[in-house]
Amino acid sequence: MTLSPSRLMADSPVKVNFPGQADSAPSVEDQKRMEQSYNQMKRKMSIAQMGKAIKHKIMVLSGKGGVGKSTVATGLALSLAQEGLKVGLLDIDITGPNVPKMMGLDGHRLDVMDGRIHPAKGHLGVKVISMAFLLEDEDTPVIWRGPIKLGAIQQFIGDVEWGNLDYLIIDFPPGTSDEPLTVAQSLPDISGMVIVTTPQDVALLDSRKSLTFAKSLKVDVLGVIENMSGYTIHGKSMPNEDIELFGPGGKTINATADDSGLWSATLDIFKAGGGKKISDDFNVPFLGALPFDPGFVRGGDDGVHRIVSEPEGASALAFADVVSAIKDQVEKSSSSPGLEII
Repeated sequence: MTLSPSRLMADSPVKVNFPGQADSAPSVEDQKRMEQSYNQMKRKMSIAQMGKAIKHKIMVLSGKGGVGKSTVATGLALSLAQEGLKVGLLDIDITGPNVPKMMGLDGHRLDVMDGRIHPAKGHLGVKVISMAFLLEDEDTPVIWRGPIKLGAIQQFIGDVEWGNLDYLIIDFPPGTSDEPLTVAQSLPDISGMVIVTTPQDVALLDSRKSLTFAKSLKVDVLGVIENMSGYTIHGKSMPNEDIELFGPGGKTINATADDSGLWSATLDIFKAGGGKKISDDFNVPFLGALPFDPGFVRGGDDGVHRIVSEPEGASALAFADVVSAIKDQVEKSSSSPGLEII
């Protein structure tokens, strides 16, 4: 009978001889090392199986904070789910997890069965995993050094029962550090990376770092999304009347009312066109622009994303266009080999 690793761990009569320890049981330290090696091997097998069960895995990054990356990642997941696809959303932001609040899952606790973690289910059936589910108090800070974060991320990937998914959207903290590197090393067949930016120069500077980082990871860049691209205002005047508005920086904006007197104009609060320019500079696709929408602030606080509250609204339609562009890029690019799995 072949002795499996699990049986080796379970059957205490089995003895292993170590140098200088003839016919003696392994020490506590040796047993811990054996358990760690076995658990690591089991997790690698689980991650490999997970890679086959999830068709497309997309990393969502931003070079800096405050660009609405988590809002965009959540919106992408919900927009894909609106199309009837099976979607998972993995919140890798260990120290500042916000996705559960946006998905109406505040206070939720995860179920663990047979040693496997089962995701929570948010709007439109999106499966969600986040560090926030493990915190007793939302005010509790997570003060972890790199190796501990690495272990937690590998657990989120390898010990979760995602089931079969069409898409897994992975939301990262800002920057290019442990989290994206760990995922790129741990998760096989990543479809690609999406970079979220806003139009202003400071955000674009950091986004350039993210694009260079993606190349070093050997992960395909599916494209750049320009968030908070412009704020559209609406009004009513006399039919066919010409309207003159004074926008940010004193810029004059002209609009013309239609036959019923309705007009609209878009204000470039954070400039415009930066996302397209950086896409051209790095020769990567521009996936589209998302409007500045105060409804995202209310929706994030209330746990009802704009796509759920107004599925036919301008923001939901903009997300649908971006998702369509992402799907086109996923179909064009083959799965990236990525880095060696650790």
